[in-house]
Amino acid sequence: MKKNIYTHEIELANLQIKNKPREEFRKLLEKVKYRGYEVEQLKDGRKVVITKPGGKFTFGRIRREDFMVWVYNPSNSTLWLISHKDIYNDLKEKGNVNPIEAIKIIDALEEVFKGEEPDDVLKSTNLNTLTGEPPELLLKAYKWIWGQEDCNYPEGEGREMSMKGLRELREMLKKIQEWFNEALSRKEALIGFHF
Repeated sequence: MKKNIYTHEIELANLQIKNKPREEFRKLLEKVKYRGYEVEQLKDGRKVVITKPGGKFTFGRIRREDFMVWVYNPSNSTLWLISHKDIYNDLKEKGNVNPIEAIKIIDALEEVFKGEEPDDVLKSTNLNTLTGEPPELLLKAYKWIWGQEDCNYPEGEGREMSMKGLRELREMLKKIQEWFNEALSRKEALIGFHF
């Protein structure tokens, strides 16, 4: 028999539930609390937390170093499994409101991507919340999502996979801003034109 055996330390908490008929046992198991690690505190009271293992399978094998990244709101006990798509769409929405500010956020994400601590990046730049999630959340969540990617794909692209998409979005936003500036200058030229 082939066994999925991994060598890894694990922090254990004692949990004892006596066996019961199906529905009773299921209800007891569903009450078992999630366990995770608080890795970032947000100014709005939410927290970035990770749970390990994450359960990622690649090529039929579990990635034992995988973990999941969540945004936990202790005020209402909600967990949001934040994703690349969520952050990308949030940045697109920000770009629709103000491309320059969205580009600044992507530039800040680039610094976190390179290994800077999110709090240090936030101290050194002025980022505004235009719409959607605060930049603080995006920077702090991506720090951990990128770590997750590096663990899952140590021989592959790792964090580069998602950063490529953000760089492409930044270039698209720069083009939109250039187009807008050109249109604005044409409008100003037309306003000053007399027949």
